[in-house]
Amino acid sequence: MEINISNVVTFFITIVIMGWLWRIINWLWLRPKRLEHYLRKQGFQGNPYKFFHGNTKDISSMIKENNSKSIECLSNDYIHRITPFQCKTIQKYGENPFMWEGSNPTIVVTKAELIRKIFNRVFDFQKTTPNHYIEEVTKGLARLEGHKWAQERKLINPVFHLEKLKHLVPEFYSSFKDMIQEWEKKTSITGSQEIEMWSDLQKVTADAISRTAFGSTFQEGRRVFELLQEYIVIIARSLHSVYIPGSRYLPTKTNKRAKNIIKEMETILEDLILKRQKSMSAGEKVKDDLLGHLLTSSIEGIQGNGKQLNIKLSLKQVIEECKVFYIAGQETTSALLAWTLILLSKHKNWQEQAREEILSTFGNNTPDYDGLNRLKKVHMVLQEVLRLYPAAPILNRKVSHDIIIDGKVLPAGVQLQAQILLVQQDERFWGSDAKEFNPGRFSEGILKAAGGNICFFSFGWGPRVCIGSNFAFVEAKLGLSMILQRFRLDLSPSYAHAPTTSHGTLRPEFGVNLVLHRL
Repeated sequence: MEINISNVVTFFITIVIMGWLWRIINWLWLRPKRLEHYLRKQGFQGNPYKFFHGNTKDISSMIKENNSKSIECLSNDYIHRITPFQCKTIQKYGENPFMWEGSNPTIVVTKAELIRKIFNRVFDFQKTTPNHYIEEVTKGLARLEGHKWAQERKLINPVFHLEKLKHLVPEFYSSFKDMIQEWEKKTSITGSQEIEMWSDLQKVTADAISRTAFGSTFQEGRRVFELLQEYIVIIARSLHSVYIPGSRYLPTKTNKRAKNIIKEMETILEDLILKRQKSMSAGEKVKDDLLGHLLTSSIEGIQGNGKQLNIKLSLKQVIEECKVFYIAGQETTSALLAWTLILLSKHKNWQEQAREEILSTFGNNTPDYDGLNRLKKVHMVLQEVLRLYPAAPILNRKVSHDIIIDGKVLPAGVQLQAQILLVQQDERFWGSDAKEFNPGRFSEGILKAAGGNICFFSFGWGPRVCIGSNFAFVEAKLGLSMILQRFRLDLSPSYAHAPTTSHGTLRPEFGVNLVLHRL
């Protein structure tokens, strides 16, 4: 019997096409409808699935409409501006409703206790990456899961030990000193000057990362910072669109530019790392910066059961962690300082209390590490700022396998969106002034401030709590101390209050326009 080759080829091509069609139909319709039915059966309520886009178009349009206007009276009640669709969904369906990000069902988690359980069960609820742009720039500890995450966390933990951070204070000081001197020049003639501070705060925190991570100045690390800012814009544009599997491989202008940015950033960082490795091999003393400690930790490996384990970081892993240093360290601290200066400009009584504590501790002298640890009121101010303006108002997780939690089964494929801001401004935990700026609530610690409830998640919670939280606090305390030692702050009439997450972290959309008065 003669076999017709063309018929065989046609048959196999047909099978392949049918297979792909089935996968597309399953991705765009069968799977989402199956998950929707399952969630409703478990007692969850939410929006019905819309083909392909889900609720993405509605989410994007509502955010775009809200971002066109600012909030009056410097109100801290801004959640409707940054997550308008989620707020509408909660209002309609109650606690823990679900919505759709493309074809993926997302449960909006509003209960503090449930958020805590999710953060504690790190192997069940894993981090989710909204798109491949974010995945490409954060392949380090922040994105690892399971055993790999546990090992790398052990290696990197010593890098952020408080005793190590103590040696970074002089580098923080050098960075902020340059910015302060620029501000002093601008106010030298009249004694007062309106300054748009957002760009300055971004630069000074980038400089601090360059100095503390690599022992270099901002001038040497400028290119990494510029590339990062350009890449963040690409991420921001992609966040409110539906991700199509495989689209990362299309030769679009955006994909090409994103790839080139990552490549150039990694080349610069690899250069810095190889130079340091070479000097260490030549017997040069290890520098007291993050890279020095990271390389030392990598070389020495992990100590376990009284013996050294042969677990080390590769060059690629060190590069990935350095990228995370830049992203997390720079973005988080610049935003924290920005919101702190804005709120202290409005609440003059707390500005004066913070300044009085700083001057009584340091006078006009250079702040030191031990003194920074004694700034109780400044610490309270920063905690209250983080409560009202967390860098990440929402944190996402995905269900890796079918999981029972609170008596309900969450099927694999469901995503969870923890509403950090909603919980941290909930009157049930924080009292009737939950949306007001009142650092005094933290006078006896976080747990007392929240009425004994665990509901402060600005740095996450559980095993994956932010590894750099102490780093951010030390840098912010020093920067704030140096500013309040020299200037009094007022809100400028041109300041427009507009918190936004359009670039990922919570930042002031229209800048930080404040008036500086020399003391």
